[in-house]
Amino acid sequence: MSPHTKLFRLSLLAVVAAALFAGCTVGADPQTPAPGNEPSVQEPGEQQPSDPEPQPDPDSGTAPAPGSDPSTEPSPSGGGREVKMVTNPDAIDVLVNKEWALSPDYVPPDLVEPNVRFIFAEKHERRLMRAEAAAALEEMFAAAEEDGIYLAGVSGYRSYAYQEMLFTAYVSADGLENAERYSARPGHSEHQTGLAMDISGSTGECAADDCFAGTPEAEWLAAHAHEFGFIVRYPEGKEEITGYMYEPWHVRYLGKELARKVHATGLTYEEYLARNR
Repeated sequence: MSPHTKLFRLSLLAVVAAALFAGCTVGADPQTPAPGNEPSVQEPGEQQPSDPEPQPDPDSGTAPAPGSDPSTEPSPSGGGREVKMVTNPDAIDVLVNKEWALSPDYVPPDLVEPNVRFIFAEKHERRLMRAEAAAALEEMFAAAEEDGIYLAGVSGYRSYAYQEMLFTAYVSADGLENAERYSARPGHSEHQTGLAMDISGSTGECAADDCFAGTPEAEWLAAHAHEFGFIVRYPEGKEEITGYMYEPWHVRYLGKELARKVHATGLTYEEYLARNR
């Protein structure tokens, strides 16, 4: 993307984040972290970055979905696609993508703030994850540090309303066709499940940006995320299948057993489900 487009996008996102932060609440209070889950202090000598909400990662696909009912009446909001509503959104292995959607009023039941560093200082819903995923994220960040890799959270849970504001801003900035390559329509974002997290290095440089690919942090995630129950959800060269551009920063929690199985096949989650469900 051009520098002008990127700056315009980040400006829009700052307005979106401020507007939602001022007027909305979610199922867990983003102003107050869960007990025992205070965010980690930045490593000495590391720069505290500003808080861009970089281009949000989407959620995509074309496969029969766990936690979903193919007979469910289609939703009208799919950009011309037939959209089915997820019927068991609390399932850890739930598929949410361009075909399978979450209800606008769905909020995960057990959102907590993982005790990891983030690239932004304020309390916000983007710090939250489902409890099981949050515990796994803490384990993964700690293991990365043992290998000399310092990770930081960029964007976790996003409510339907927040995703709607982001998607609208991106369409305004880049047009619908381009926006749909990197951003999910509201209800179609994995972030609404509370099981996804965008990750960067501890300084926030290249957060949710193409330049994250090939960094030590990205390479560590690609090699080890599955050991902690996560997969890199939108792999390179799979845009026609997932519906989204390569996002080495977006990891999705599936649980250790399933994540290891998906990783071992080298398939996208959509492809894995089509072959194994």
